[in-house]
Amino acid sequence: MLTISEKDGSAVFSVRVKPGGKKNEVIGVHDGALKLSVTAPPIEGKANRAVTKFVSQLLGVAPSRVDIISGESSRTKRVRIEGLSAREVKEILSVD
Repeated sequence: MLTISEKDGSAVFSVRVKPGGKKNEVIGVHDGALKLSVTAPPIEGKANRAVTKFVSQLLGVAPSRVDIISGESSRTKRVRIEGLSAREVKEILSVD
């Protein structure tokens, strides 16, 4: 089950990232985090930029509304989606 909180009109949740994957894709949910694979390597912030872009595409929001708020140098990151509620994120991602 994906754990999503809300703060100041934004949804916040964890993502677990597999950089250097074959394609950008949602792998599933593990330990309350959305598991993602991105093609970008984990160097010079490339994977972080890929995560921001991919999450924005998944949720149908501008990349500027997606921020990595913690875990920039870790595989597990916390992301904030400005302007979406936890319920809206769950509905878009079709997860409980």
